[in-house]
Amino acid sequence: MASTATPNPGKDVPDRTPWLTPDEKDAWSGLVSLVLLLPGRLEAPLQHAAGLTLFDYLTLSHMSEAPERRLRMSELAYLTNGSLSRLSNVVKRFEQRGWVQRFPDPADGRYTIAALTDTGYGVVVAAAPTHVRSVRQFVLDALSPADQRALTRIAGRLRRHIDLP
Repeated sequence: MASTATPNPGKDVPDRTPWLTPDEKDAWSGLVSLVLLLPGRLEAPLQHAAGLTLFDYLTLSHMSEAPERRLRMSELAYLTNGSLSRLSNVVKRFEQRGWVQRFPDPADGRYTIAALTDTGYGVVVAAAPTHVRSVRQFVLDALSPADQRALTRIAGRLRRHIDLP
């Protein structure tokens, strides 16, 4: 539907929604199908090999790459695209398994630090090859280096746009 002024049933004011052009619809349909399909493709091997969800793995992975394997919970929530409440539940489970410790930030006690233990680091190191194989299989191997750079640019632009207040 490409019209910019479509009647809005039940209202006297026409709908001024700028409907998608065919090219825009193709771009959107491609993106949304990928957004919905890809997490399951990346999670299934992690579940099978390590008993981790994709969110679990990303949480552990971001912590493993942080200085001293420590991050503020708020920063970790941003990096994993998760709410603080969801992250708190996951980190609580990790604490019970001995993978993570939480404590007040010594620089500012209003924040909580999540620190990856040696045991947690071992879990993410063991799961990483499975994740990397999936990322290569389902994403990177299908793209040329130029496509990968374009994907990085486009994903960054969309992330910055979404993060705007």
